Amino acid sequence: MKKNKKVNAAILIIGNEILSGRTQDKNVAFITNWLNIKCGISVGEVRIIPDVEKVIVNNILILKKKFNYIFTTGGIGPTHDDITAKSISKAFKVKYEYHKEAFKILENYYGRSKFNDGRKKMAKMPRGSKLIYNPSSAAPGFVFNKVISLPGVPSILNSMIENCKKYLIKGSKVHSKTLNLFTVESNISKQLGFIQKKYKKSVDIGSYPFFRLGKIGVSIVSRSTSKIKLQYVNRDLIKLVKVKKIEILKI
Repeated sequence: MKKNKKVNAAILIIGNEILSGRTQDKNVAFITNWLNIKCGISVGEVRIIPDVEKVIVNNILILKKKFNYIFTTGGIGPTHDDITAKSISKAFKVKYEYHKEAFKILENYYGRSKFNDGRKKMAKMPRGSKLIYNPSSAAPGFVFNKVISLPGVPSILNSMIENCKKYLIKGSKVHSKTLNLFTVESNISKQLGFIQKKYKKSVDIGSYPFFRLGKIGVSIVSRSTSKIKLQYVNRDLIKLVKVKKIEILKI
C-alpha cells in the first residue's frame, strides 16, 4: 500500500435519529481511532446531518474538495429514509442502480422467498461502486470516488472497518505524548502558546482539563508524525513545569 505523508478524512454522520437524540453516536471515536492508529489518516472534520437528499449532496461536494476521503455512516438500509447511496449517486451525477455482486450476496443470504423490495434496495448504489464486505449481516457497504459508505449500527460497522483498508492510501503514523499536570490552564496558557507557535508546522498541542484525586489538572497532549519533534516539545514542556514548579501526575 502506497504511503503519503499527510492524508486526511472527514466523517459524515447521516441520520435524523442522531440529531433527535434518540440514538447516541458511537462511530466517530471508533473510526477516528482506527484511521489514526491503523492507517495514519487524520480526521479533520465531523458533521452530523439529517436524512435529506439536498443536504447530503451539498455536504458530500463540500467535503470532497477539502479531504482525501469521506466516511459516511447511516442511511444504507432497507427503509424509505435510507437515501445515502442515492444521494451520493446524485452528487457525482452517476446512475443509481443494483450492484450485481451485492444483489447476489443479499439474495443468497435471505433466500429468494424472503428477498423483498426493501432488502433489494440495499444492493442499490452508485454505478461503479466497489463493495465493503459485511461479515455480520451480509449487506455490504460501498466505496465510490473516495467516499466510503458504512452502516450506522456500531457493531456492524466495527466488523466491516478492516475491509476498508485496501481502498485507502496510508499516511504517516501520528504519534502522541501526554503530560498530566496538577495546575489550571490559565497558569500555563501563555507559555503553551509560545511552544505551539515554535512547533506549529510539525506538532499539534492540546490542553484538556481534568479533576482527579481531589485536584484540578490539565492533560497536555502533543501529536506529530515526528517522534523527534515530540521529544523537543516534551523537553520544552518539562522546562515550563520546572519553572512554574508544577506537580506532574504519573499514571
